[in-house]
Amino acid sequence: MRLVDENRVMSIPSKQSDFGTILTAIVTPFKADESVDFKRFKALARYLVEHGSEGLVVTGSTGEGSTLSDREKLMLYYAAVEEVGERATVIAATGTYDTRHSAHLTAQAAEFVDGFLIVTPYYSKPPARGIVEHFKMIADVTEKPLIVYNIPSRVIVNIEPETLAELGEISNVVAVKQANSDLEQARRIVEETALALYAGDNDLLLPFLELGGAGGICFHTHLAGPKVQEMVHRFRSGDLAGAQEIDDELGPLMDALTVCVNPISTKTALNLAGFEVGGLRLPLVDATPEETEKIRVLLEQAGVLESADANPE
Repeated sequence: MRLVDENRVMSIPSKQSDFGTILTAIVTPFKADESVDFKRFKALARYLVEHGSEGLVVTGSTGEGSTLSDREKLMLYYAAVEEVGERATVIAATGTYDTRHSAHLTAQAAEFVDGFLIVTPYYSKPPARGIVEHFKMIADVTEKPLIVYNIPSRVIVNIEPETLAELGEISNVVAVKQANSDLEQARRIVEETALALYAGDNDLLLPFLELGGAGGICFHTHLAGPKVQEMVHRFRSGDLAGAQEIDDELGPLMDALTVCVNPISTKTALNLAGFEVGGLRLPLVDATPEETEKIRVLLEQAGVLESADANPE
């Protein structure tokens, strides 16, 4: 069933996004001593771009950005640009709950990345006017485009459509990564703001495309990038049933990646599939044997373990 009334006129033209349709929020591989494995990171970045990702988001929550130093983050941004920057967009997740720190890190990375993902300030629970000022200060340090990251399940605060419309008035705030399953809010973003809408959860990609969304910033694309791209292709060619069929096929994989909080399941799944990305930094911990087995079973149902390519080098 179509979610959009094709006869309804959109009142506000959306800003154009040059990020691509499918971006992967890439994990950060670690060595046994928990130092960043830059060699593995570059290999994984290359693999993702060769398998359906048009861009990468680096050091987001999937990339364990909260436990990385600024120096490690900047080195990861540079490594991504060096490895795939001529073939894919590189988005740096530089947002924190400290506005000045976020602006400082953004300014440092601005000369070489393509844009920024800025999360809603967490823990402090700012009012809407504080959120607007947060984004204004960060936007002031760069001409590069910014993506608002609205993820109320992690930061408590939901950015309401009215506030997103206000953020869309900032010249270089161009999109929102919406990790909120409220389809009415998503519809309002498309119709009432100038922001391009990106799905922030894997299972929201197809529903958001049906609402007029620009694409998704996903993590199941670590293991199913080509299939996700095929789903988008079918949708855009008018084969809605085919797109839904692929989305259904991806169900076991999406279930596997929600056994534990992300990125525990994602790293576990990658390691099971032969893409060695190491463990996690505290306070995140490895999946239990029971959780690992559940992820393994779901990956087998999804056909991921049988179809996984050789370990990227």
